[in-house]
Amino acid sequence: MITVTEALDRLFALAAPLRVEDVPLLQAAGRTLAHPVMARRTQPPFPSSAMDGYAVVAAAPGERFTVIGESAAGHRYDGVVGPGQAVRIFTGAPVPEGAARVVIQEDVYRDGDTITVQENLDSGDNIRAAGTDFAEGAVIDAPRVLGPNDVALLASMNIARVPVARKPRVALISTGDELVMPGETPGPDQIIASNTFGLHALLSAHGAEPRLLPIARDSRASLEHAFSLIADADLVITIGGASVGDHDLVASVAKALGMERAFHKVAMRPGKPLMSGRLNGAMMIGLPGNPVSAMVCGHVFVLPVIRAMLGQAAVPATRLRAPLARAISSNGPREHYMRAMLGPEGLTAAERQDSSLLSVLGAANALLIRPVGDPARQAGEMVDYLPL
Repeated sequence: MITVTEALDRLFALAAPLRVEDVPLLQAAGRTLAHPVMARRTQPPFPSSAMDGYAVVAAAPGERFTVIGESAAGHRYDGVVGPGQAVRIFTGAPVPEGAARVVIQEDVYRDGDTITVQENLDSGDNIRAAGTDFAEGAVIDAPRVLGPNDVALLASMNIARVPVARKPRVALISTGDELVMPGETPGPDQIIASNTFGLHALLSAHGAEPRLLPIARDSRASLEHAFSLIADADLVITIGGASVGDHDLVASVAKALGMERAFHKVAMRPGKPLMSGRLNGAMMIGLPGNPVSAMVCGHVFVLPVIRAMLGQAAVPATRLRAPLARAISSNGPREHYMRAMLGPEGLTAAERQDSSLLSVLGAANALLIRPVGDPARQAGEMVDYLPL
Protein backbone atom coordinates (compact mmCIF):
# COMPACT_ATOMS: atom_id res chain seq x y z
CA MET A 1 0.00 0.00 0.00
CA ILE A 2 1.09 3.58 -0.61
CA THR A 3 0.75 6.47 1.79
CA VAL A 4 -1.80 9.26 1.50
CA THR A 5 1.03 11.63 0.54
CA GLU A 6 2.21 9.32 -2.24
CA ALA A 7 -1.34 8.94 -3.54
CA LEU A 8 -1.77 12.72 -3.63
CA ASP A 9 1.53 13.14 -5.51
CA ARG A 10 0.32 10.72 -8.18
CA LEU A 11 -2.99 12.52 -8.46
CA PHE A 12 -1.31 15.93 -8.73
CA ALA A 13 0.80 14.58 -11.58
CA LEU A 14 -2.44 14.03 -13.53
CA ALA A 15 -4.12 17.34 -12.65
CA ALA A 16 -3.56 20.02 -15.28
CA PRO A 17 -4.47 23.67 -14.58
CA LEU A 18 -7.42 24.86 -16.63
CA ARG A 19 -7.61 27.82 -18.99
CA VAL A 20 -8.38 31.35 -17.86
CA GLU A 21 -11.62 33.22 -18.56
CA ASP A 22 -12.73 36.77 -17.86
CA VAL A 23 -15.95 37.14 -15.88
CA PRO A 24 -17.95 40.18 -14.78
CA LEU A 25 -17.06 41.39 -11.30
CA LEU A 26 -20.47 40.36 -9.97
CA GLN A 27 -19.65 36.74 -10.89
CA ALA A 28 -16.14 36.73 -9.41
CA ALA A 29 -16.93 35.81 -5.79
CA GLY A 30 -15.77 32.30 -4.98
CA ARG A 31 -13.68 32.05 -8.15
CA THR A 32 -9.90 31.69 -8.26
CA LEU A 33 -8.05 34.75 -9.50
CA ALA A 34 -5.77 33.42 -12.22
CA HIS A 35 -3.46 36.38 -12.89
CA PRO A 36 -2.39 39.36 -10.79
CA VAL A 37 -4.51 42.46 -11.43
CA MET A 38 -3.55 46.11 -11.01
CA ALA A 39 -5.58 49.02 -9.71
CA ARG A 40 -6.69 51.36 -12.48
CA ARG A 41 -6.93 54.36 -10.17
CA THR A 42 -5.71 55.72 -6.84
CA GLN A 43 -7.96 55.47 -3.79
CA PRO A 44 -8.82 57.98 -2.52
CA PRO A 45 -8.01 59.85 -5.75
CA PHE A 46 -7.77 63.14 -3.85
CA PRO A 47 -7.19 64.29 -0.26
CA SER A 48 -10.53 63.73 1.45
CA SER A 49 -12.10 64.59 4.75
CA ALA A 50 -12.27 61.86 7.38
CA MET A 51 -14.96 63.74 9.36
CA ASP A 52 -17.81 66.21 9.02
CA GLY A 53 -16.49 69.68 9.91
CA TYR A 54 -14.70 72.69 8.44
CA ALA A 55 -11.63 72.78 6.19
CA VAL A 56 -9.13 75.47 7.21
CA VAL A 57 -5.46 76.36 6.71
CA ALA A 58 -4.72 76.00 10.44
CA ALA A 59 -6.65 76.35 13.68
CA ALA A 60 -6.20 77.10 17.37
CA PRO A 61 -8.72 77.44 20.21
CA GLY A 62 -10.55 80.79 20.11
CA GLU A 63 -9.83 81.54 16.42
CA ARG A 64 -12.71 82.70 14.24
CA PHE A 65 -13.26 81.87 10.56
CA THR A 66 -15.66 83.00 7.86
CA VAL A 67 -17.44 80.12 6.05
CA ILE A 68 -17.02 80.75 2.32
CA GLY A 69 -18.48 77.59 0.79
CA GLU A 70 -19.18 73.89 1.04
CA SER A 71 -17.53 70.64 -0.14
CA ALA A 72 -19.64 67.48 -0.23
CA ALA A 73 -19.00 64.00 -1.56
CA GLY A 74 -19.20 64.25 -5.32
CA HIS A 75 -19.35 68.06 -5.23
CA ARG A 76 -16.01 69.71 -4.42
CA TYR A 77 -15.42 73.37 -3.52
CA ASP A 78 -13.47 74.76 -6.46
CA GLY A 79 -11.95 77.79 -4.76
CA VAL A 80 -8.89 78.24 -2.55
CA VAL A 81 -9.09 78.46 1.24
CA GLY A 82 -7.03 81.28 2.75
CA PRO A 83 -6.22 82.39 6.32
CA GLY A 84 -9.34 83.21 8.31
CA GLN A 85 -11.53 81.27 5.92
CA ALA A 86 -13.31 77.91 6.28
CA VAL A 87 -15.21 75.57 3.98
CA ARG A 88 -18.00 73.41 5.36
CA ILE A 89 -16.96 69.87 4.50
CA PHE A 90 -18.46 66.40 4.84
CA THR A 91 -16.92 62.95 5.25
CA GLY A 92 -15.40 61.71 2.00
CA ALA A 93 -15.52 65.09 0.29
CA PRO A 94 -12.43 66.55 -1.45
CA VAL A 95 -10.37 68.86 0.74
CA PRO A 96 -10.20 72.29 -0.92
CA GLU A 97 -6.92 73.71 -2.14
CA GLY A 98 -5.12 75.61 0.61
CA ALA A 99 -6.69 73.69 3.50
CA ALA A 100 -4.37 71.60 5.70
CA ARG A 101 -6.77 70.34 8.35
CA VAL A 102 -10.42 69.69 9.07
CA VAL A 103 -11.82 70.93 12.38
CA ILE A 104 -14.61 68.55 13.33
CA GLN A 105 -18.03 70.12 13.75
CA GLU A 106 -18.18 69.23 17.45
CA ASP A 107 -15.14 71.47 18.08
CA VAL A 108 -16.67 74.69 16.72
CA TYR A 109 -19.50 77.07 17.50
CA ARG A 110 -21.24 78.46 14.41
CA ASP A 111 -23.16 81.71 14.25
CA GLY A 112 -24.38 82.43 10.73
CA ASP A 113 -21.30 82.33 8.45
CA THR A 114 -18.85 82.59 11.33
CA ILE A 115 -17.34 79.70 13.28
CA THR A 116 -15.35 79.93 16.50
CA VAL A 117 -12.95 77.11 17.44
CA GLN A 118 -13.66 75.75 20.92
CA GLU A 119 -11.20 74.86 23.66
CA ASN A 120 -11.68 71.12 23.13
CA LEU A 121 -10.01 71.20 19.70
CA ASP A 122 -8.52 67.82 18.80
CA SER A 123 -4.97 67.46 17.50
CA GLY A 124 -5.57 65.48 14.30
CA ASP A 125 -5.78 66.94 10.81
CA ASN A 126 -8.72 64.61 9.91
CA ILE A 127 -7.60 64.38 6.29
CA ARG A 128 -7.07 61.19 4.33
CA ALA A 129 -4.22 61.74 1.89
CA ALA A 130 -4.63 60.70 -1.74
CA GLY A 131 -3.62 57.05 -2.08
CA THR A 132 -4.08 56.29 1.61
CA ASP A 133 -5.83 53.04 0.64
CA PHE A 134 -3.90 52.17 -2.53
CA ALA A 135 -2.26 53.81 -5.52
CA GLU A 136 -2.86 53.23 -9.21
CA GLY A 137 -0.89 50.15 -10.22
CA ALA A 138 -1.26 48.43 -6.83
CA VAL A 139 -1.39 44.67 -7.36
CA ILE A 140 -3.68 41.92 -6.09
CA ASP A 141 -1.61 38.75 -6.33
CA ALA A 142 -2.80 35.45 -7.75
CA PRO A 143 -3.81 32.74 -7.32
CA ARG A 144 -6.35 33.43 -4.62
CA VAL A 145 -9.97 32.54 -4.00
CA LEU A 146 -11.93 35.78 -4.21
CA GLY A 147 -14.20 36.56 -1.28
CA PRO A 148 -16.60 39.46 -0.73
CA ASN A 149 -13.83 41.71 0.61
CA ASP A 150 -11.75 41.05 -2.51
CA VAL A 151 -14.71 41.89 -4.74
CA ALA A 152 -15.18 45.22 -2.93
CA LEU A 153 -11.47 45.98 -3.37
CA LEU A 154 -11.56 45.08 -7.08
CA ALA A 155 -14.56 47.35 -7.56
CA SER A 156 -12.78 50.27 -5.87
CA MET A 157 -9.81 49.62 -8.18
CA ASN A 158 -12.17 50.14 -11.13
CA ILE A 159 -11.80 46.55 -12.35
CA ALA A 160 -15.02 45.46 -14.06
CA ARG A 161 -13.91 42.10 -15.44
CA VAL A 162 -11.73 39.60 -13.62
CA PRO A 163 -9.41 36.86 -14.98
CA VAL A 164 -10.33 33.64 -13.20
CA ALA A 165 -9.61 29.95 -13.69
CA ARG A 166 -12.40 28.12 -15.45
CA LYS A 167 -14.45 25.94 -13.12
CA PRO A 168 -13.45 22.27 -13.43
CA ARG A 169 -16.27 20.25 -15.00
CA VAL A 170 -16.64 17.08 -12.95
CA ALA A 171 -18.71 14.08 -14.01
CA LEU A 172 -19.96 11.97 -11.07
CA ILE A 173 -20.84 8.33 -11.71
CA SER A 174 -22.30 6.05 -9.05
CA THR A 175 -22.01 2.36 -9.82
CA GLY A 176 -23.88 -0.69 -8.62
CA ASP A 177 -27.07 -2.71 -9.10
CA GLU A 178 -27.98 -1.99 -5.48
CA LEU A 179 -28.50 1.76 -5.99
CA VAL A 180 -31.61 3.82 -6.67
CA MET A 181 -32.03 7.58 -6.73
CA PRO A 182 -33.46 9.52 -3.76
CA GLY A 183 -37.25 9.59 -4.03
CA GLU A 184 -37.47 6.25 -5.85
CA THR A 185 -38.79 3.10 -4.20
CA PRO A 186 -35.90 0.70 -3.57
CA GLY A 187 -36.26 -3.04 -4.00
CA PRO A 188 -35.71 -5.38 -1.06
CA ASP A 189 -31.95 -5.58 -1.77
CA GLN A 190 -31.37 -1.96 -2.78
CA ILE A 191 -30.21 1.23 -1.07
CA ILE A 192 -30.40 4.92 -1.89
CA ALA A 193 -27.50 6.51 -3.78
CA SER A 194 -25.96 9.14 -1.50
CA ASN A 195 -22.28 9.51 -2.40
CA THR A 196 -22.72 11.47 -5.61
CA PHE A 197 -25.08 13.90 -3.89
CA GLY A 198 -22.62 14.56 -1.07
CA LEU A 199 -19.72 14.93 -3.49
CA HIS A 200 -21.79 17.21 -5.73
CA ALA A 201 -22.41 19.52 -2.76
CA LEU A 202 -18.75 19.39 -1.70
CA LEU A 203 -17.46 20.19 -5.18
CA SER A 204 -19.98 22.96 -5.80
CA ALA A 205 -18.90 24.64 -2.57
CA HIS A 206 -15.23 24.61 -3.60
CA GLY A 207 -15.23 26.07 -7.08
CA ALA A 208 -16.05 23.10 -9.33
CA GLU A 209 -18.97 22.51 -11.70
CA PRO A 210 -20.17 18.97 -10.97
CA ARG A 211 -22.93 17.06 -12.69
CA LEU A 212 -24.56 13.74 -11.89
CA LEU A 213 -24.58 11.08 -14.60
CA PRO A 214 -27.03 8.15 -14.59
CA ILE A 215 -26.25 5.32 -12.18
CA ALA A 216 -24.05 2.74 -13.92
CA ARG A 217 -25.25 -0.79 -13.29
CA ASP A 218 -22.94 -3.77 -12.82
CA SER A 219 -22.69 -4.53 -16.51
CA ARG A 220 -20.20 -3.55 -19.17
CA ALA A 221 -22.91 -2.04 -21.36
CA SER A 222 -24.19 0.24 -18.57
CA LEU A 223 -20.69 1.38 -17.65
CA GLU A 224 -19.79 2.00 -21.30
CA HIS A 225 -22.92 4.15 -21.65
CA ALA A 226 -21.98 6.17 -18.56
CA PHE A 227 -18.47 6.74 -19.90
CA SER A 228 -19.91 7.86 -23.24
CA LEU A 229 -21.38 10.91 -21.45
CA ILE A 230 -18.09 12.38 -20.18
CA ALA A 231 -16.88 14.07 -23.38
CA ASP A 232 -16.59 17.60 -21.96
CA ALA A 233 -15.48 16.65 -18.43
CA ASP A 234 -12.15 17.71 -16.96
CA LEU A 235 -12.45 15.15 -14.16
CA VAL A 236 -14.46 11.94 -13.94
CA ILE A 237 -15.20 10.50 -10.51
CA THR A 238 -16.60 7.03 -10.16
CA ILE A 239 -17.93 5.80 -6.84
CA GLY A 240 -17.82 2.09 -6.18
CA GLY A 241 -16.44 -0.65 -8.38
CA ALA A 242 -12.87 0.57 -7.89
CA SER A 243 -11.71 -2.55 -6.09
CA VAL A 244 -10.88 -5.98 -7.50
CA GLY A 245 -14.03 -8.02 -6.76
CA ASP A 246 -15.98 -10.06 -9.32
CA HIS A 247 -18.51 -7.22 -9.73
CA ASP A 248 -15.99 -4.38 -9.72
CA LEU A 249 -15.98 -3.68 -13.45
CA VAL A 250 -15.01 -0.01 -13.54
CA ALA A 251 -11.28 -0.59 -13.98
CA SER A 252 -11.60 -3.19 -16.74
CA VAL A 253 -14.21 -1.22 -18.70
CA ALA A 254 -12.20 1.99 -18.40
CA LYS A 255 -9.07 0.16 -19.56
CA ALA A 256 -10.91 -1.26 -22.57
CA LEU A 257 -11.97 2.30 -23.46
CA GLY A 258 -8.35 3.45 -23.45
CA MET A 259 -7.75 4.59 -19.91
CA GLU A 260 -4.14 4.89 -18.78
CA ARG A 261 -4.81 3.48 -15.34
CA ALA A 262 -3.04 3.38 -12.03
CA PHE A 263 -4.62 1.40 -9.21
CA HIS A 264 -3.53 2.08 -5.67
CA LYS A 265 -4.23 0.66 -2.30
CA VAL A 266 -3.83 3.55 0.10
CA ALA A 267 -2.86 3.03 3.73
CA MET A 268 -5.82 4.95 5.13
CA ARG A 269 -9.18 4.42 6.75
CA PRO A 270 -11.92 4.88 5.89
CA GLY A 271 -11.08 4.15 2.29
CA LYS A 272 -8.34 2.06 0.75
CA PRO A 273 -8.98 1.35 -2.95
CA LEU A 274 -8.22 4.32 -5.16
CA MET A 275 -8.05 4.32 -8.95
CA SER A 276 -6.55 7.13 -11.01
CA GLY A 277 -5.65 7.79 -14.61
CA ARG A 278 -6.78 9.59 -17.75
CA LEU A 279 -9.64 8.67 -20.09
CA ASN A 280 -10.43 10.51 -23.33
CA GLY A 281 -8.46 13.53 -22.16
CA ALA A 282 -10.13 13.72 -18.75
CA MET A 283 -8.53 12.94 -15.42
CA MET A 284 -10.25 10.06 -13.64
CA ILE A 285 -10.47 9.14 -9.96
CA GLY A 286 -12.19 5.98 -8.75
CA LEU A 287 -13.37 6.21 -5.15
CA PRO A 288 -14.55 3.47 -2.80
CA GLY A 289 -18.29 2.83 -2.57
CA ASN A 290 -18.77 3.04 1.19
CA PRO A 291 -20.55 6.37 1.82
CA VAL A 292 -18.19 7.72 4.47
CA SER A 293 -15.14 6.47 2.60
CA ALA A 294 -16.19 8.36 -0.53
CA MET A 295 -16.80 11.59 1.37
CA VAL A 296 -13.54 11.37 3.34
CA CYS A 297 -11.66 10.72 0.10
CA GLY A 298 -13.45 13.75 -1.32
CA HIS A 299 -11.89 15.93 1.37
CA VAL A 300 -8.47 14.24 1.34
CA PHE A 301 -7.96 13.64 -2.40
CA VAL A 302 -10.57 15.29 -4.61
CA LEU A 303 -10.59 18.82 -3.19
CA PRO A 304 -6.78 19.19 -3.41
CA VAL A 305 -7.01 18.04 -7.04
CA ILE A 306 -9.73 20.61 -7.74
CA ARG A 307 -7.57 23.34 -6.22
CA ALA A 308 -4.64 22.26 -8.40
CA MET A 309 -6.86 22.40 -11.49
CA LEU A 310 -7.83 25.94 -10.47
CA GLY A 311 -4.17 26.94 -10.49
CA GLN A 312 -3.79 26.95 -6.73
CA ALA A 313 -0.90 25.21 -4.99
CA ALA A 314 -0.81 21.43 -5.44
CA VAL A 315 -0.66 20.65 -1.74
CA PRO A 316 -2.63 18.47 0.69
CA ALA A 317 -5.62 19.86 2.53
CA THR A 318 -4.53 22.22 5.29
CA ARG A 319 -4.37 20.51 8.66
CA LEU A 320 -5.19 22.33 11.87
CA ARG A 321 -4.34 21.37 15.44
CA ALA A 322 -6.42 21.13 18.58
CA PRO A 323 -6.25 19.35 21.95
CA LEU A 324 -8.06 16.11 22.57
CA ALA A 325 -11.09 16.47 24.79
CA ARG A 326 -11.11 12.73 25.49
CA ALA A 327 -8.42 10.05 25.40
CA ILE A 328 -8.16 7.74 22.36
CA SER A 329 -6.53 4.35 21.92
CA SER A 330 -3.55 3.56 19.69
CA ASN A 331 -3.85 3.50 15.92
CA GLY A 332 -3.02 0.66 13.54
CA PRO A 333 -1.10 0.39 10.24
CA ARG A 334 -3.29 2.81 8.27
CA GLU A 335 -3.68 6.57 8.61
CA HIS A 336 -7.08 7.02 10.24
CA TYR A 337 -9.46 9.90 9.57
CA MET A 338 -11.77 9.67 12.55
CA ARG A 339 -15.10 11.47 12.58
CA ALA A 340 -14.97 13.90 15.48
CA MET A 341 -16.59 16.93 17.09
CA LEU A 342 -14.56 20.04 17.80
CA GLY A 343 -15.92 21.87 20.83
CA PRO A 344 -14.71 24.35 23.45
CA GLU A 345 -12.66 21.65 25.19
CA GLY A 346 -11.13 20.23 22.00
CA LEU A 347 -11.69 17.22 19.75
CA THR A 348 -13.87 14.30 20.71
CA ALA A 349 -13.73 11.24 18.43
CA ALA A 350 -17.08 9.61 17.70
CA GLU A 351 -17.65 6.29 19.43
CA ARG A 352 -18.61 4.58 16.15
CA GLN A 353 -16.21 4.84 13.20
CA ASP A 354 -17.74 2.37 10.72
CA SER A 355 -17.34 3.64 7.15
CA SER A 356 -21.03 3.07 6.35
CA LEU A 357 -22.39 5.43 9.03
CA LEU A 358 -23.40 8.68 7.35
CA SER A 359 -25.26 9.76 10.49
CA VAL A 360 -21.94 9.88 12.35
CA LEU A 361 -20.33 11.86 9.54
CA GLY A 362 -23.32 14.21 9.51
CA ALA A 363 -22.86 14.93 13.21
CA ALA A 364 -19.11 15.54 12.85
CA ASN A 365 -17.43 18.85 12.15
CA ALA A 366 -13.86 17.54 11.94
CA LEU A 367 -11.75 14.60 10.81
CA LEU A 368 -9.26 13.73 13.55
CA ILE A 369 -6.12 12.45 11.80
CA ARG A 370 -4.21 9.53 13.35
CA PRO A 371 -0.81 8.78 11.83
CA VAL A 372 0.24 5.20 11.11
CA GLY A 373 1.14 3.44 14.37
CA ASP A 374 0.21 6.46 16.49
CA PRO A 375 0.26 5.52 20.20
CA ALA A 376 -2.62 6.05 22.59
CA ARG A 377 -3.26 9.72 23.30
CA GLN A 378 -4.50 11.37 26.48
CA ALA A 379 -6.92 14.25 26.87
CA GLY A 380 -5.14 17.54 26.34
CA GLU A 381 -2.59 16.25 23.82
CA MET A 382 -2.45 18.15 20.54
CA VAL A 383 -3.54 16.33 17.38
CA ASP A 384 -4.09 17.18 13.70
CA TYR A 385 -7.53 17.50 12.14
CA LEU A 386 -9.30 18.60 8.97
CA PRO A 387 -12.32 20.87 9.47
CA LEU A 388 -15.58 19.72 7.87
